[in-house]
Amino acid sequence: MLRFRHLACLLLVIFITAPFASAHEVRPSYLELVETEPDTWAVTWKQPITNGKRLKVDPVLPEHCAETDPAIAIVEGTLIQRWKVSCSLGSGEISITGLSRTLTDAFVVVKHLSGETRSSVLRGNAPVFSLSEAATGAPVGAYLRMGIVHILEGYDHLLFVLGLVLIVQRSQLILTITAFTIAHSLTLGLVVITGWSLPSSPVEIVIALSIVLLGVEAIRKLRGTASVTTRLPWLVAFGFGLIHGLGFAGALSEIGLPANAELLSLAMFNIGVEIGQLIFLGVLLILAGIAERALKLSRAHIQTASAYLVGIAGSYWVIERVYGAAQLPL
Repeated sequence: MLRFRHLACLLLVIFITAPFASAHEVRPSYLELVETEPDTWAVTWKQPITNGKRLKVDPVLPEHCAETDPAIAIVEGTLIQRWKVSCSLGSGEISITGLSRTLTDAFVVVKHLSGETRSSVLRGNAPVFSLSEAATGAPVGAYLRMGIVHILEGYDHLLFVLGLVLIVQRSQLILTITAFTIAHSLTLGLVVITGWSLPSSPVEIVIALSIVLLGVEAIRKLRGTASVTTRLPWLVAFGFGLIHGLGFAGALSEIGLPANAELLSLAMFNIGVEIGQLIFLGVLLILAGIAERALKLSRAHIQTASAYLVGIAGSYWVIERVYGAAQLPL
């Protein structure tokens, strides 16, 4: 029976780790059209690049628009294209092809010389934006959904939360999660509002290292070894939370915040992140209950499997991100 439980723990780690190893968080695409002269538009299209490949999504403007060839650049894992368009955008449609084959959204913003701004969030089941519709305000509500999706697709952030759960006592859990929330909220707001940031590669490497640390500390705790991390988990959560906030800011820094609704949009995104964390914690409890009943695993076995999951995935990400940073041009 003991061997069966050890085998079940190993299989559980392998099964759960597999999707984490190759998956990446989903970031939104962004299409902006700014009228610089009557019926002349400066177009900016941004979309994420994953594993050196761009998503197969492209903007399609009304047929009567005359377009110049785009200038293409790649900045911090984002493909950026800029070009000019000559036409009236008072009617017709803007669509994003290929959106239905992805999990990402596309933000579309049209800014007229008159100061009027039209904006919309396109998704796989609604990839078309009608230009004949009345002007809409900033899509503030979409930032709530983006925050939820961002954290649920940000497996490195989720495993950090799992690591925190493994090293804290029940009496410290609320304080620890609160410290993590306050810390990443501070840097998230700082980056998005001021535009200050650090290069993404070292940030992502430190995030991966923080996961490895929690995996190691969780295993040490299970073996009865205490440390500063297990005695003061809220302090560790706050320190690394500042770094994780820089990671959260990646999605927002690429598309920015809507004019005249910056603070509300930022708050909605942050609330979305917290809702996503609560959903994740709820799923953890359900999975733990299933493992105890279906696999007849003890709580200690579940915690051991989870600790190795955190450590293995974190180590993989450290290697992957260090190697990726080494390939970047100087």
